Amino acid sequence: MEWYEDESFWSDFSGTMFSARREAEVARLVADSPLLSFDSGARVLDLCCGPGLFLVPLARRGYAVTGVDLSPRMLERARAALADAGARARLVRADMLTHIEPGHYDVILNVFTSWGYFARQEDNVRVLRNAFASLAPGGRLLIDVLGKEVLAGWIGRPQLVELGDGYVIQRDTVLDGWRRLRTDWTLVRGGSAREASITCWLYSGAELCALLEAAGFTEVECFGGFDGAPYDQHARRLIVRGVRPAGR
Repeated sequence: MEWYEDESFWSDFSGTMFSARREAEVARLVADSPLLSFDSGARVLDLCCGPGLFLVPLARRGYAVTGVDLSPRMLERARAALADAGARARLVRADMLTHIEPGHYDVILNVFTSWGYFARQEDNVRVLRNAFASLAPGGRLLIDVLGKEVLAGWIGRPQLVELGDGYVIQRDTVLDGWRRLRTDWTLVRGGSAREASITCWLYSGAELCALLEAAGFTEVECFGGFDGAPYDQHARRLIVRGVRPAGR
């Protein structure tokens, strides 16, 4: 079983990944980001939607939102979050490696470094091709990851994330000549410790742009944050946007 298929991982570490602070940050992003402003009624897919942090504010803006995730537990949380907010979205349990809805969406989002999970590079590229096929002509794909250049600026000592009932220690290790990253997490709670490791591919801005272009996307651009800032030495994230051209 791969790490992303382990339901206990998502349950145990969701407090670190999907905190209340991050939820509030996402709500502000959806309200203010020029990269997250779409045409009225746009059909938006949140691919690997997790517990629905983007789903709720996107649905509130009036978009026709779909959330796809492999984890039943995350989809349950997304469903509860939508109900609590009085918002509506379509939820689908599916694997991004195989999920295609031909020409169905105007926008596909993949955020929080939810891409690059698969051990084989060709499988990660296959996800891009699936997204291309699922977009209507003129539709946009937006991928948000931690780029190599950003990571190189701060990787080093272990990080401590405090939780309400414990804490998480995070250690990052670059592998294979800056091709992949392993993150080791230790969750300490109630006198016991739980360890987990996740591994994903690393991409520079140029590498990720080239992969989108190879998958058929045009007008490919890099940004350093959801505010639309350039991807430069001040970047906080690597966000790449590409368009499925008309007629393809």
